[in-house]
Amino acid sequence: MNTKYVFVTGGVVSGIGKGITTASLGLLLKRRGYCVLLVKMDPYINVDAGLINPFEHGEVFVTDDGAETDLDLGHYERFVDEPLSKLSNITTGLVYGEVIRKERDGAHYLGQTVQVIPHITEEIKERIRNAARSNGADVCIVEIGGTVGDIEGEPFLEALRQMRGEEGPENVCFVHVTLIPYLETVEELKTKPTQHSVQALRRVGIQPDVLVCRTKLPLTEEARRKVSLFCDVPIANVIEGRDVQGCLYQIPLAMDSQGIADLVAEELGLPQREADLDDWRGIVERIQSPSRRVDIAMVGKYMDLHDSYLSVTEALIHAGAANDAHVAIKYVDSEDIESDDPEKYLSGVHGLLVPGGFGDRGIEGKIAAIGYAREQGLPFLGLCLGLQCAVMEFARNVCGLAGANSKEFVPETPHPVVIYLKEQEYVTELGGTMRLGAYPCVLTPGSKAAEVYGTDEISERHRHRYEVNNAYRARLEEGGLVFSGTSPEGDLVELIELPDHPYFLATQAHPEFKSRPNRAHPLFRGLVAAALEHAGISRG
Repeated sequence: MNTKYVFVTGGVVSGIGKGITTASLGLLLKRRGYCVLLVKMDPYINVDAGLINPFEHGEVFVTDDGAETDLDLGHYERFVDEPLSKLSNITTGLVYGEVIRKERDGAHYLGQTVQVIPHITEEIKERIRNAARSNGADVCIVEIGGTVGDIEGEPFLEALRQMRGEEGPENVCFVHVTLIPYLETVEELKTKPTQHSVQALRRVGIQPDVLVCRTKLPLTEEARRKVSLFCDVPIANVIEGRDVQGCLYQIPLAMDSQGIADLVAEELGLPQREADLDDWRGIVERIQSPSRRVDIAMVGKYMDLHDSYLSVTEALIHAGAANDAHVAIKYVDSEDIESDDPEKYLSGVHGLLVPGGFGDRGIEGKIAAIGYAREQGLPFLGLCLGLQCAVMEFARNVCGLAGANSKEFVPETPHPVVIYLKEQEYVTELGGTMRLGAYPCVLTPGSKAAEVYGTDEISERHRHRYEVNNAYRARLEEGGLVFSGTSPEGDLVELIELPDHPYFLATQAHPEFKSRPNRAHPLFRGLVAAALEHAGISRG
């Protein structure tokens, strides 16, 4: 069977829910037995998301092959439960960079005037098709970032318009996600923004086949009829995308109840199949109706935008479900702790998590929080920079290495317990040059890490430039710190722990990227279990 394509566009406002719609549709089609691949196209000129401020764009999601991507790929992996690759993230920067390279080498466009059409659009189409071919997808679902009408998105929409003609209309389906606001003053749902959004799409030659209408309130029959009439979409193809509170994993079930996957399958000429969603309903039930509650403090520096730690938050939700518990996350700005007593912010919580990050802002607050957890027996999990802060805290306050720090923050520190990776020392370009992607790790038999993972060999995704300084390993071990995970050669510290602590583990990796709603990551599952035990909360 030739690959079928579903293109998901968005209108009216950004953040409308295209990513969740794409992920949900991918799940529903996969559960109907189709091989699915998901792709995100971002019209920004950055080559990837690696250097974009988390406050502006949310977290950077990392794939096994080391691509730094948009956070929507995290949604895709969590819903469809399959690892994606760099082929699933396409940006303007990548596309134009490749076209310019081809123009310069003289082997591709020699003698031609290189233009947006056909050269840029051809490159976009080729990347979409390459991604679909990578796993022999029956259905390739492509989300286009931004909003219809954005100038930077026009080449992408033009490429998709061309693909409908080239692949055949029976092999392409357009799903448009739009907004139907509710005006309090007149107490009425307004369809005009959706009408204008579809008009903007039509102006570039695309007629949507299915509309997903984001709304605060249930769509009235009158609103559905209006949308159907003025947008030229059958009323059955107008899907209500109502706001949900709490569990986003219920969204695929809500969309399936309205038949969106069957509509898309019909548009693409695919056989109608029943979806097996029983286990997914069980996941939603466990998340929504736990018998216990546990409070976990997350101490970081991007607390004003929770999307900055989206995968960490979701991994805690997964771990809660695995432990029959609701995880109430207390977001704490590490800068607040720097100027105050950690107990003010951490007293009463049952566990502490310190996530990754870059730059020296708030570092001393993270170190103080970790010191509090170590001394008070509070279950602790550190991720990436969280491990490095734990090493700094231990070096200073247990091993007596005053001023111990990372060379990232204090280049002239008297005790550089954290230093550049060897291959990073002379790197001058920042983009895409870190230690990125999946790397193997060997765990010490009998360690807490090996117990939690249930194995002595693991693989986790990384995103960092710094490592624990091997010159200080013996001194730290003498103080009682256990290096329970290393690279296979033993030269890179991957996990640390304190054996006499209820739960004190930190990893140089980003395990949150591999957590799934149906398969909580072991380190997060272990943290929540330890927090429940610390709080003395038994099963209901």
